[in-house]
Amino acid sequence: MTRLFGIMVLTTFFTCMPVLADTPEFTLTIKDHLFYPSELRVPANQKVRLLIINEDPTPEEFESYELNREKVILGGRRTVIFVGPLRTGEYSFFGEFNMSTAQGILIAE
Repeated sequence: MTRLFGIMVLTTFFTCMPVLADTPEFTLTIKDHLFYPSELRVPANQKVRLLIINEDPTPEEFESYELNREKVILGGRRTVIFVGPLRTGEYSFFGEFNMSTAQGILIAE
């Protein structure tokens, strides 16, 4: 029974891999309590992978009400957040710990 379970898990894993490989990746960098780029264009109607790199020594929280996402990224660390598929439009995001400076917009087109 254990061998059959292992085969089922591997089959499921390798069946799902092409979906992840086809997911476009976009990078956001946090530096000096700002997001770079502050305006990020992604394809509409498609799931995307956001790689968020925090180059600051302090933590920052990526947050977006419109994207329904929030994630703390420790200083000097990185994380991945999947969003979408998104309708054409603009979706704001911000850094919860530095709201006056860390702001951006994701544009699905």
